[in-house]
Amino acid sequence: MYSYRGTTTLVTGASRGLGTAYATELARRGSDLVLVARSAPELDALAARIRAAHDVAVTTRAADLTDPDQVAALLRDLDPASVPVDLLVNNAGMGPAGPFLDRPLEPQQTAVDLNVTALMALTHGFGTPMAARGRGGIINVASTAAFQPMPYQAAYAATKAFVLSFTEAVAEELRGTGVRVMAAHPGGTATAFFAGTTHTVDQRLLDSADDVARRTLDDFARGRSVSYPGRRLNQVGSWLPRFLPRTVTSRITGKLNRTRGLDAVRTVPAA
Repeated sequence: MYSYRGTTTLVTGASRGLGTAYATELARRGSDLVLVARSAPELDALAARIRAAHDVAVTTRAADLTDPDQVAALLRDLDPASVPVDLLVNNAGMGPAGPFLDRPLEPQQTAVDLNVTALMALTHGFGTPMAARGRGGIINVASTAAFQPMPYQAAYAATKAFVLSFTEAVAEELRGTGVRVMAAHPGGTATAFFAGTTHTVDQRLLDSADDVARRTLDDFARGRSVSYPGRRLNQVGSWLPRFLPRTVTSRITGKLNRTRGLDAVRTVPAA
């Protein structure tokens, strides 16, 4: 059983939502923290709350992970010789929604930069010294969206499919090295995922961020290579696409997302 006490965990996207839940739960379990997100004030406020509630060290690093130069700077600043990271939680992500061709390309490309490119760079940057030490862990937060194409969330589901495949492959490469890699596949979670859009979600259909964080960390501690930290239906729902033709799953998810109104989702103009 993995013990978080006395370790150092880096959490990306830590300033809100699921990232904040991961950071808080890790601190409760005794892990020191390195918190990364774009907003320095939000990170500092979270760090202050965690320090007040838990006897752990908390370091913050403001960085826009969609910018490769800032990712490279983060890796330079967190030299493993001076800041050894025992566990990396690649949580930062974004999910543009709506008809692909009706939306600007930029947010779709930004999702790829964050969900794929930054995650891969951080896995390599922190995973390499972990492998050299012969110990460590990486949790890549994917999604139940990873298991099928999703019309009206085309770029988002595609990036999470990358995270699924990439994580499984690296986990196998590192099997027996002392470094363990796990993919987490939460379903709908009560975060600000659709903030800034016209879309709303029935909160009764969502898992709480605190529950998802707790279950993810429980699964990693138990040595699992994959985690479905939401309600059981999420895991069951990931089985069906493995048996149906891809065209069928695409039509089913397209119909579901039209029912949810994602074919008409629009960005809310900033006030």
